[in-house]
Amino acid sequence: MIQKLLIANRGEIACRIMRTAKSMGIATVAVYSDADAKALHTRSADEAVHIGPSPAAESYLVGEKIIAAAKAKGAEAIHPGYGFLSENAGFAQDVIDAGLIWVGPKPASIEAMGLKDAAKERMIAAGVPVTPGYLGKDQSLDRLTKEADAIGYPVLIKAVAGGGGKGMRKVDEPTGFEAALESCKREAKASFGNDEVLLEKWITSPRHIEVQVFGDSHGNVVHLFERDCSLQRRHQKVIEEAPAPGMDEATREEICAAAVRAAKAVDYEGAGTIEFIADASEGLRADRIFFMEMNTRLQVEHPVTEEITGVDLVEWQLRVASGEPIPLKQEELSINGHAIEARLYAEDPAKGFLPSTGRLDHFDLGHEGRIETGVEEGDEISPNYDPMIAKLITRGKDREAARELLLEMIHSGWVFPVKSNAAFLASCLNDESFMAADLDTGLIERGGEALTDIAVPNDALGAGALAYLEPHLPSKMLAPLADQAGQVRWAPAGKDSFNSMFGFRLNGAANRKVRLSVDGRAKTVDLDETGIQNPSQRNWRKKGVWVQKGESLSHYFAAESRIEGGSASAADGAILAPMPGKVIAVDVSEGDAVTAGQRLMVLEAMKMEHALTAPFDGTVTGLEASEGGQVQVEAVLCVVEPAGE
Repeated sequence: MIQKLLIANRGEIACRIMRTAKSMGIATVAVYSDADAKALHTRSADEAVHIGPSPAAESYLVGEKIIAAAKAKGAEAIHPGYGFLSENAGFAQDVIDAGLIWVGPKPASIEAMGLKDAAKERMIAAGVPVTPGYLGKDQSLDRLTKEADAIGYPVLIKAVAGGGGKGMRKVDEPTGFEAALESCKREAKASFGNDEVLLEKWITSPRHIEVQVFGDSHGNVVHLFERDCSLQRRHQKVIEEAPAPGMDEATREEICAAAVRAAKAVDYEGAGTIEFIADASEGLRADRIFFMEMNTRLQVEHPVTEEITGVDLVEWQLRVASGEPIPLKQEELSINGHAIEARLYAEDPAKGFLPSTGRLDHFDLGHEGRIETGVEEGDEISPNYDPMIAKLITRGKDREAARELLLEMIHSGWVFPVKSNAAFLASCLNDESFMAADLDTGLIERGGEALTDIAVPNDALGAGALAYLEPHLPSKMLAPLADQAGQVRWAPAGKDSFNSMFGFRLNGAANRKVRLSVDGRAKTVDLDETGIQNPSQRNWRKKGVWVQKGESLSHYFAAESRIEGGSASAADGAILAPMPGKVIAVDVSEGDAVTAGQRLMVLEAMKMEHALTAPFDGTVTGLEASEGGQVQVEAVLCVVEPAGE
């Protein structure tokens, strides 16, 4: 058995691997960048090694530094986690050549499944059904355009070396193909060093079904049943569950058998996932489920499989890497209950899901279920890496029980001042289609604002208004008198009550309304309708923002944003950087005429591309950004003067 393990990763997956390793008596070594010097995974390991600057390309993606760190600390093995170098066959081979144990599949297996076009050809030979599309080596715009026309729109462009939703674009009509291809290739090149793509027919009612497989060096391969990962936003998984709702035993047997065949076709060892796309227009049927790709690593959503099978997949990885056989035979594995996982991200749904960075002054996720996280209260959410805060996992006797437990968990969560997608996750779990298990990968897109425009209950609105008003009113006017309903009337030390004086206007009706930004959206709070409620004990103020924790979700209040002192905002045509990042494309020049919604430039931050667009028709009168430049949050990048002015 391995005695000392280096984890070549960061955040929640590094902490997850450490937990199992320590339970097995294995010493752990962490690696960390400048940004992660005080990170939880760095603090949690038995030993830690600094490997470079904050950008991943200069630290976590530099294999030589990681191997050197393992040798310096006497680690026998390297576990790559997921992401970064986990599916890099060259790095895996370098680890083995250095005399270390690679906790993962053989480099040849990674290479065989690493390029999606070659993997599909191999699967066809193994008798695994694949999605119709184009796998050719001719990558010219002309050829790809013709192939897309032949397949029929909508089509899906996918980077052959892609994964995690990177380098993937759905194109609905021919006019958008060239721009989507350009963006896809650029993102693929930046993420994987390979800009080749393949094309697939877009499935009309797609469900994302994947099967967990596991192999060892003794020729054994088993499956641990399927997961449903259909709830996605921009090809990024949001909520995952196991087993897949609506999966009958006959279909399960066929899809899982196909997954085992796929793993055996590449002589697979360790944990892997065979991903399928299902045409669910007539329910889940074996003849309508097609191979998409294989992820030759542990998946982010592996906890739901662990919850329904009782298996620790990381323990299996470490045992198999040490030369042991898989601990259980296929007939010894079974499904027990239902599990659901939600990915809690540091992002603001009210602002197009832009990542939110900063210090977690308050961070409490309750104790209703399983939590996988790489941060604690007081830690920083860095702009350098993926913005996931935690994974929240619950298991119940059935799907509804697991769903209700997860909702309770999300409602009890407390993250401030960093914004999170908690309310969005709750909306997804409460969506009628989700509750009815009427799933497909377009569910969130169709839901649109209904899933992100979260209704704020009156008690939270009233408390938020109070948090705003309190510092602006004389203290003598703030003597609370609660009535039997729990609502608050305000009376001064003198004879006039707050309720009678607040909003007083000479020769006019009292104005008892407060204009606030609530959860990032402008809203007028009518105190006659909401009342002024007692604030929760969880009511904090930071940098002009008040947060109110009600009985369910957190809500954020601030004075409505206005243009003051000539400061720029989208309202006056100035395009501001929504977060720190790198400008990777500039599409306009000073003097250009632009139309509302036209892309002006692309900002890359937290491993994602963010297009910045013109707020209205006009002319570019100022351009402060250049391709390749680093920018800070709220820096003015471009100014558009409205047409006709």
